[in-house]
Amino acid sequence: MTRLKQLPDLTLAPGRKVYFASDFHLGAPDAARSAERERKIVRWLDQVSADAAAIYLVGDIFDFWFEYRHAIPRGFIRLQGKLAELTDAGIPVTFFTGNHDMWMFDYFTKELNIPILRNPVSQRIGNQEFHIGHGDGLGPKDYTYKVLKRVFASPIAQWLFARLHPNFGIGLANKWSQRSRIQNGAADEKYFGEDEWLLVYCRELEQQQHHDYYVFGHRHLPLNVAVTPQSRYVNLGEWVNYCSYAVYDGHELVLRHFEQNGELKIHG
Repeated sequence: MTRLKQLPDLTLAPGRKVYFASDFHLGAPDAARSAERERKIVRWLDQVSADAAAIYLVGDIFDFWFEYRHAIPRGFIRLQGKLAELTDAGIPVTFFTGNHDMWMFDYFTKELNIPILRNPVSQRIGNQEFHIGHGDGLGPKDYTYKVLKRVFASPIAQWLFARLHPNFGIGLANKWSQRSRIQNGAADEKYFGEDEWLLVYCRELEQQQHHDYYVFGHRHLPLNVAVTPQSRYVNLGEWVNYCSYAVYDGHELVLRHFEQNGELKIHG
């Protein structure tokens, strides 16, 4: 049986909600469009702070991030300032690393009081069980990426990259990130039905331990799919095309979108 990390239970007071979002990919596809998206994200955080019991940022918040000992990537200061404001006000924020920002270390924890989680976790929120993570490297297939993830996650690779001057290292990484799927729009994002690898992962895990909701990012598609009649897999989508997020009110987890015209298209 897979051993799952369990976070402490989160009790919801009446009228309070929990918010989940992922795949902001700040920095992509260019500085101007990223800055516009960052301002939108800050407006969203302003809005949800009115009734948020907790906020979960579920990976790939940045299209690239690396923390040198005395330097971090420039930009994104509006988001950092808003997150500091939220945690100072007592709203807990939890940050999961994704495949684009796995090289986060202790900056957010020390400066913003935001814990950094690198693997999926389970948590009882209100009266229901959640399993939360970015979703990269889970389930079948994607073997090339799984090998790359092990390489990038190694302390040796991180030490070697840290030896590069930030001007060169961050510039090189930004070139690499331009190959990412999010840079190419939503056209290549296809729903694979029963073959969705995260859905396969959820169904295998559900046989070992029940969860009411499985919450992931990474796929860039808003998804709300039955795992079993008693549990659902919800993918948070992304903020380049969908501006989608999920909200839990103590009874149900639903997908919504922010400042978008028309109804959110939910696959599944």
